[in-house]
Amino acid sequence: MGSRGRISLESVCGGLPEELCVQISSEQQIVKIRIEKRKFGKEVTVIEGLDGDVYNLKEIASRLKSKLAVGGTVKDNHIELQGNHKARVRQILIEELGIPPENIITIESEE
Repeated sequence: MGSRGRISLESVCGGLPEELCVQISSEQQIVKIRIEKRKFGKEVTVIEGLDGDVYNLKEIASRLKSKLAVGGTVKDNHIELQGNHKARVRQILIEELGIPPENIITIESEE
């Protein structure tokens, strides 16, 4: 384990090929999708829990922005997308990144 409680790829994979290693580590991650309210009532979809060591967060953000036709950014190891896109983001993470549905948590806003 790393200094912040992370699991390194070497400790999970040992001598396995990189493709298997990425698959194993993606199955162990818990991804959280939530909506934040910003200035003037704007909503932002926040995706947390994707490991920057396993995934290229900028590439994933770019792919999501393109598919959803929205703006967004990568900040502090999480992805922010303009608007409320919880359902579509969940579907894309499952279909394109291979993240198991049971590892994706959608956090409902408390309003």
